[in-house]
Amino acid sequence: MKTVKILGSGCANCRKLEAVAREAASSAGIAAEFLKITDMDAILAYDLMSTPGLVIDEKLVSSGRIPTQAEVRQWLAA
Repeated sequence: MKTVKILGSGCANCRKLEAVAREAASSAGIAAEFLKITDMDAILAYDLMSTPGLVIDEKLVSSGRIPTQAEVRQWLAA
């Protein structure tokens, strides 16, 4: 099972990123646990310059934008 973390304050973009990531995992048939990280110290530990951020299995794969479902599926499959 993949661990997917959404890094951000809980803003609209953070919620959209979570929705895109959940849909990507679902459409690819990949089991994933989704966690929302809102603690600023925890977010900064990932060397994130801007939110929202997407972390898959402890690797920061996206920051400051909302990736497409296709991009997220590729990251989840890797």
